[in-house]
Amino acid sequence: MRTALAGLLFRLLTRRIRLRVAYPRKSVTGAPGPTLVVRRPRELYRRLGAAGEIGFGEAYQAGDWDSDDLPGVLTAIATGLAGIAPRVQKQVWRLRRVRPPQAEEGAPGAARSNAERHYDLSNEMFASFLDSSMTYSSALFEARDDDLTAAQHRKIDRLLDVTGVGAGSRVLEIGTGWGELAVRAARRGAHVVSVTLAPRQRSLALQRIAAAGVADRVEVRLCDYRAIEAVPGGFDAVVSVEMIEAVGYDWWPAFAAAVLGHLRPGGRAGIQMITTGHDRMLATIDTYTWIQKYIFPGGLIPSAEAITSAFTDAGATVVERFDFGSWHYAETLRRWRTAAAFDRTWNYYLAFCEAGFTAGYLDVCQLVVSPERATDECPPHGDVSRRIDP
Repeated sequence: MRTALAGLLFRLLTRRIRLRVAYPRKSVTGAPGPTLVVRRPRELYRRLGAAGEIGFGEAYQAGDWDSDDLPGVLTAIATGLAGIAPRVQKQVWRLRRVRPPQAEEGAPGAARSNAERHYDLSNEMFASFLDSSMTYSSALFEARDDDLTAAQHRKIDRLLDVTGVGAGSRVLEIGTGWGELAVRAARRGAHVVSVTLAPRQRSLALQRIAAAGVADRVEVRLCDYRAIEAVPGGFDAVVSVEMIEAVGYDWWPAFAAAVLGHLRPGGRAGIQMITTGHDRMLATIDTYTWIQKYIFPGGLIPSAEAITSAFTDAGATVVERFDFGSWHYAETLRRWRTAAAFDRTWNYYLAFCEAGFTAGYLDVCQLVVSPERATDECPPHGDVSRRIDP
């Protein structure tokens, strides 16, 4: 029964969006657009009926369906779902509601395990598709033909600029990546403490920091953000790039408290994060997704409003919000996806994320936070920069 219902909903949906569906025996339905090739209809419907959105991704992994334009198919589906009634969306993706495993929630032990399962997969694997800066977050382009490394440096430099990082600054970075932000801060004359939970990532970051000649100004600790040792007087700046997505809904207040607890009076925090609409975020808090199951255990994409509230509830002020994601992140993901040959799981992951940004489901922003409460001279929200789409 569940398989039959899933098949009916799939056929009805794909007739209502700009998507061609090619079935066995050369049967084609749908409007002109990217083509989804169904190879094993019954298996596709069975997986959809058993696990909804997770099942759709698993069907691609198993080869039940395919496409020569995977990002295009996923963008068409995302755009189409946004244009139909929420009740139908829930029927399509939540034929079976799956709750996130408690073992993957963001408590300290789980956070370490979650980080290792993704970021410590293989330094060599990440190096195969990232640019020479080894930066695994959205770039900020000036033009469509912009060099990716230059665009990554532009993103990093903007965050360092708005948090006032310069010669003599004491900087705390939450989420090391492979060390590029720490290197660029140190080259300005800053002293950086950076923390990560991924041992292999830390090892390569230390090698890259040493090769850049700034090892005397950068310390990389294997440390949870909740266990960072205080520095007398606090840090001048706290920066974090696309790490908060791994924190988990219940731990956003603890993250905000940790950031603010390490800032000196008058300091600034700069947080770059992937975002989604607030209502969409609320609808996904207790839902287990394909990306959580196969790519980012314990992750949850926040809304900008939710993280702003976490900081303001902790007594801080968001003084600037800069949204720039839809085109910039889609282009970053496109370049990663076409830089290397991936297995079906990672191919689906990168295409799925690219589609999310292209369809407008996802965005990315930089928040600048002051540890002081708002006053008449310091409004609760600074000017929101317009997004930049080359």
